[in-house]
Amino acid sequence: MDDLSTLPTEARNPASEHLDALPTLEMLELLSAQDSAAAAAVHAVLPQIAAAVDAIAARLSRGGRLLYIGAGTSGRLGVLDASECPPTFSVPPSLVLGLIAGGDSALRTSSESAEDSPSAGADDLRAHNLTAADAVLGIAASGRTPYVLGALDYAKSLGALTIGLTSAPHSALARIAELPISPATGPEALTGSTRLKAGTAAKMVLNMISTAVFTRLGYVYGNLMVNVQPTNEKLVARARRIIAQLTGCSPARAAELLAAAGSVKTAIVMEKLRLDRPAAVSRLNTHRGNLRNTLSIG
Repeated sequence: MDDLSTLPTEARNPASEHLDALPTLEMLELLSAQDSAAAAAVHAVLPQIAAAVDAIAARLSRGGRLLYIGAGTSGRLGVLDASECPPTFSVPPSLVLGLIAGGDSALRTSSESAEDSPSAGADDLRAHNLTAADAVLGIAASGRTPYVLGALDYAKSLGALTIGLTSAPHSALARIAELPISPATGPEALTGSTRLKAGTAAKMVLNMISTAVFTRLGYVYGNLMVNVQPTNEKLVARARRIIAQLTGCSPARAAELLAAAGSVKTAIVMEKLRLDRPAAVSRLNTHRGNLRNTLSIG
């Protein structure tokens, strides 16, 4: 049995030893300072994050998928980031998957015991037909969650890319993963509550990875989300603004283009290259949907 007391995420934080005795504002100042430390810890591992981004992008460009897997807070953060990829980048829900110990019910109802089974992690990946083409990103603040370690063991056995995201730099997860990412967030203000600094750092890293991966793959133009799905009023308005900003056309013309094209990128190509919709779609397909390449080659 592991001696959990030796984990950095289980240690007692001397800065918050009298947390319950602090006036509310001082308590919040302390928590805010701890969150700032999480951001600094993430900054310190940017080279490792960059290596993961490039490796994941390479897998996805060859038809692979990205699967996040974790338990508790870590699993929920993975599911959250995965679920935002389809509306943000207009990718199919099957391209980035978030798996959590205990299944989807664990998103709302704590299922802590589910994390103790290594075979369950492997089984969940097996159920999603994991192959060597895929990338698996295991998330575990402590770096020792059996469910996550079992999943990465299985992924490695198939030849899939394995990435470990943990706040314990010398943990089993950091050792087993081909590409470890270990922001050293240290002891939590509330001892052992890794939904705090460790969770904040994990969310930052996942946001960076998904944003950078799809930017590398051409789903972003400049800093604009040109693959956005205009599925509600806010997103329709955003889509029209993007078209107007990138083509210089009027808001009314942007609305017409979006209606005729059905997508932001197609609308932009139609206007910039003076093409009809079928020709614009064909041109984008030739360049695998990469708007910058489509426009630069003309």
